[in-house]
Amino acid sequence: MGAGDGRTWPVAGMAVSTMRDWAEALQQFVDGITSSVAVVGRDADNELVVTACNEHFFEMIGGRRVGGRMFPFHLDAVVPSYARHELRSKILECLASGAPQEIEQAYDLRDGSHWWRLSLKPLHHLEAGRDSTQILITGLDITPKMLLTHELEVSTSRFRSVVDAAYDAIITIDQSHRITLFNRAAERLFGYDQAEMIGRSLEILVPDGHRAAHQGYVDRFAHSPVRSRQMDERNLIYGQHRDGSKVPVEIAISKISVNGLVEFTAVIRDITDRVHLMELLQRTAATDELTGLPNRREFTDVAGQLMRAQKDLSLFILDVDHFKRVNDTYGHDVGDEVLKVLSRVSVETVRHKDMFARLGGEEFVAVLPDADAAQAEALAERLRGIFERQAFEHAWKAGQPVPFTVSIGVATRTAADQEIGSVLKRADQALYRAKEAGRNRVACG
Repeated sequence: MGAGDGRTWPVAGMAVSTMRDWAEALQQFVDGITSSVAVVGRDADNELVVTACNEHFFEMIGGRRVGGRMFPFHLDAVVPSYARHELRSKILECLASGAPQEIEQAYDLRDGSHWWRLSLKPLHHLEAGRDSTQILITGLDITPKMLLTHELEVSTSRFRSVVDAAYDAIITIDQSHRITLFNRAAERLFGYDQAEMIGRSLEILVPDGHRAAHQGYVDRFAHSPVRSRQMDERNLIYGQHRDGSKVPVEIAISKISVNGLVEFTAVIRDITDRVHLMELLQRTAATDELTGLPNRREFTDVAGQLMRAQKDLSLFILDVDHFKRVNDTYGHDVGDEVLKVLSRVSVETVRHKDMFARLGGEEFVAVLPDADAAQAEALAERLRGIFERQAFEHAWKAGQPVPFTVSIGVATRTAADQEIGSVLKRADQALYRAKEAGRNRVACG
């Protein structure tokens, strides 16, 4: 198209009348833009060509503008092969649809990779009576953002790896107590999958009887100046497994502010093995190893508590008569068997609220709350008779029943008794009298 055809083209607010003027004005326009800018159209062979661009465009693609280069030139001649296909596809899509497009591309430069966000916008103008659309490409360098995004992704990936590999369960909840993080250890501890727990209330992991108190605890912690703490330092706490069972746990909880809202993270450790060990140690410390009965220490503690809580209380001391003769005749294994039989039968005979314990050797004691002297003596006499008559079933290791009898001393608390020791002393004195009187009998003190 030559000059003087009477047509004009608007470029950045300027009206130009020739194609050459239009191209020059377009080049001036793109040179004045600080972003990367290029205008792409088609040549006579329908190939994509750059009709105008600024120096920033060459900097973006890693090329160098050759002095005296004339427009238009082929797009493929300047765009690196690794980015060429995607950029061409977007330009062709923009030309075909007439709708703006956007892509993000990386270009490898001497100082490293740079990321650009390219916006493609159709430019419509008439040429020789027909619409000749070109594409305005504007590039924004987003390398700092992409590097930051990459760093965040690496950091997040590292955090996720640490969280998922953690031995302890890690759970995060938002201000509404909704779960936002649930790691693999939490899946193993509580029996739920992560996918089904995200967004659910934390209450599902708290036993029914503790939910109200737990919610209050978290709310108080939210308003506390303390940023992290052990939850609850004094009392054993439990989580609830999917199958309904309770799991003893140890919890450390912390909080952070996220966009003005408080978020809580709990590190939860399964202490089932520790609790079982503590229970075993407690039982061992309080239990006689041979008979499984409470030992002297446990008896003293429980009886002392009963003395403070009960006004009426009796006890008796029971001793196996001539126990040395049993050991000498049948052997110590059978002697131990006698003590086990005596323990089992005595526990089955005394009342449910009574405590039967082993003081040591062949000597046993029973504390009887809410029992007066007559009731205590009757119970002791009943027990003595059972052993005298062998009125119980047992498969003796010796092949035949081992005869044995017991002597029992009974004592009842008086108003003067403030400690269990004074009652126990009178029962022991009564036991001595029973033995002096010929054994296999009950005496009261």
